[in-house]
Amino acid sequence: MMTTDANLLDAGERVAMVSGASRGIGEAIARRLLGDGYRLSLGVRDVAATREKFPEDESRLIIERFDALEPCTADSWVSSTLDQFGALDALVNNAGIWKQVNFGSGSEQDLDDMWEVNVKAPFRLIRLALPHLKKCGTGRIVNIASTDGIRFRDTTCSIGYTMSKHALVAMSHAARHFGYDDGVRVTALCPGAVDTGMVDTVPGVTPLAERLQPATVAHVVATLLTLPNNASVAWMPLNTRLESTL
Repeated sequence: MMTTDANLLDAGERVAMVSGASRGIGEAIARRLLGDGYRLSLGVRDVAATREKFPEDESRLIIERFDALEPCTADSWVSSTLDQFGALDALVNNAGIWKQVNFGSGSEQDLDDMWEVNVKAPFRLIRLALPHLKKCGTGRIVNIASTDGIRFRDTTCSIGYTMSKHALVAMSHAARHFGYDDGVRVTALCPGAVDTGMVDTVPGVTPLAERLQPATVAHVVATLLTLPNNASVAWMPLNTRLESTL
């Protein structure tokens, strides 16, 4: 259903899944989408703690266990969402981790962990969700990538993290092709430093006062989810600093 204003999709009663919604960007996205009228399924590692933050009626919101390092939880989360709501309109892959892996630092395990969480977990969820997103004709996927996913800034950056986010952007482009004819639109959203606990120890990070707020990212996600099919956004940088190409 479209609204009369700018042909935007009406968020009311649409069903969205959001991973990593217990804090930071994911929590902000969940709160924004709830306010917009979505029915939500949140995938988190700590279900009990997240329920304390979101006491909403279970007819509009469910919270399920999802751990990116445990593949079986992707299947159970998607199944629970469909059992509860009977449909799926949007998927927001937000869960992610950062570890410092350069040519002289970090471990193979650190690299593997980032690959599992930042790449393989979104891949699994897209593969599971895509058939259902195709059914509604206006399915949406937003993958929270990073400005590190569309360039390599300097040698203070984590090569491993940059590699994983580049892969997520590539996956986003692939998902667009696999779903486009059935109305699925996919965006790799690439924010710079966001004011969350994850970036506090990142070398060379944007100073605190200049970082994006999680609610700002959530606002952009909400906008992307309501754009009509003929306004496809493949990728979008939200930079906190001036760079020659971003």
